[in-house]
Amino acid sequence: MIAIGSALALRHARSYVPKRGSTTSGVPDAGFATEWHLEAAGRPRLTIHDTRWDNGERDVVLQQGSLLTEMPAALANLHGRHRAGIAEVSAEQRRIRAFLSLPQPDGRPRMKRSLTTAQLSAGCGRSLLRQLVARPGVSLTPSFDPADPQDAERFQHAVVFEDEDRETPFIAYVLTRLMPTLRHTGWGCDE
Repeated sequence: MIAIGSALALRHARSYVPKRGSTTSGVPDAGFATEWHLEAAGRPRLTIHDTRWDNGERDVVLQQGSLLTEMPAALANLHGRHRAGIAEVSAEQRRIRAFLSLPQPDGRPRMKRSLTTAQLSAGCGRSLLRQLVARPGVSLTPSFDPADPQDAERFQHAVVFEDEDRETPFIAYVLTRLMPTLRHTGWGCDE
């Protein structure tokens, strides 16, 4: 179990879930996913898949189960959307883009790709983002001072992690793609 703040927990569920669908580049393919559940007290759990496609692509997404439980529209609209692709940086490192999925008045999330580090930090939760980049082998590019994130220049940030790290892609996905909506809907976020 991985605690995210004091109200959320990520739990590993299954290591091998066969998948068929479209990759992030839109190619129909097959592959397998590692499945984790995001849990908050008194809320239905959310299922997240890290899929490794047979063609070599990899992505993380909020997976819609066979039965979608009742939840705010802004959160329900994230199922299957705003996937986070995982790309190779080197033989030992991977990266996931730190784009924010921001809730909108119409309930559809909007992807914000170019952010100051302060905007990214605020969207993810400042202390949660600091905890993420403090993990062994994890960094944020471009790098920043966690005590004083810059608020002048916009970047397309990325979280870089070691290839064998199976947890960081899920944590990064929760912080960047889900956290703004979880906070907006009051789903157990303490930041």
